[in-house]
Order: sequence, then structure tokens, then C-alpha cells
Amino acid sequence: MDIYSLYRNMEKDDVILSFKGDITQDLLASVYQIMESRLDNGEENLKRKKKFYHILVECLQNVYHHMEAMKEEHHEGENDADAERERTAIFMIAKGEENSYRIITGNFILNNKAEILNQKLDKISAMNAEELRNYYLETLSTTELSDKGGAGLGMIDIARKSGHRLDYHFHKVSEHYSFFSLGVIVK
Repeated sequence: MDIYSLYRNMEKDDVILSFKGDITQDLLASVYQIMESRLDNGEENLKRKKKFYHILVECLQNVYHHMEAMKEEHHEGENDADAERERTAIFMIAKGEENSYRIITGNFILNNKAEILNQKLDKISAMNAEELRNYYLETLSTTELSDKGGAGLGMIDIARKSGHRLDYHFHKVSEHYSFFSLGVIVK
């Protein structure tokens, strides 16, 4: 691997922070601290810092709570417990155009969950700001907490706070898994 080429690409894309691996609460706490310090040292106004930080936390918490441990394909005679598991995700934070930030995340997701999430994101993407606000309030009042601790408000909140369409893709990687990527612009 040519690390200098990687460095030049990251420099060209103005990447502030990038990570690939298992996402833990300790890692997230460190990332939040790094980004908070970076924003404090910059010339960002308080309102913009809060908006960026809120969206960053929501994006990374979504990855942490919803990434799947992808089971390796196993051979005849093995059962699911014998198969190795890989729990990995990726995220990147970069400066964008016109003094904006880009938050990009990616993680494995079960295909049946990917279909449901894709439908929800399509619905969110079709809404304007007022419709998003109403959908958020409706979801807040009619939804119970899931086993992952959320009420399904994360993506709605990200779309509302960013003020931009979410850039999302699902890449089917196997019979059971897809790789979900999400890009958010924060101005």
C-alpha cells in the first residue's frame, strides 16, 4: 500500500478524522473529545458547533448501536456458533465545501433490516423541513423505545438538524448482509 497516496487523498479531501474497526463507547468518547477540542480551536460560532456536534453524536451512536457482526461464510458441518464474527465499521469526518463539514459512516446491516431502513430513509428524504418536524413529533409521541434504546428518531433528527438530504447507499455483500453508508453535510 502506498501510504503517501493515501495521505495525499485524505489531504485533498480535507479529512479531519478517519477510523475503521470495532466501534466502542471508549472510542466514541475519544472522538467526541477530539472533535470538541478541534471545534473550540477553530473559528466556528457556538450555534454551528452545537449543530455539528449533535449530528456527529447521532451518526456515530447509530453506527455503534446498529452495526452487525458479520458472520464469516461457514462450511458444511459448522454451525453459526463456530463461524468467526467480524464487528467492524468505518467513519470519516472532513471539511466540506463552503465551510461545511461532512460526516460519513458505514457499517454492516442485515438485509431484512436494510430494506426497512431504506424505506424509512426514502420517506425522510421526500419530506420538507415542516414535514420532518411533524414526522419527528408524531414518531416521538407514538413510538416506544427499541431494544437498542432508541425510538427510531435518529435519522429523522439528523435530517432535520443538517437541513440537507441524507446521502445513503446499501451495497449487498452477501445473502444475509449489506453495507450501509450514510453521508451528512453540516453547514
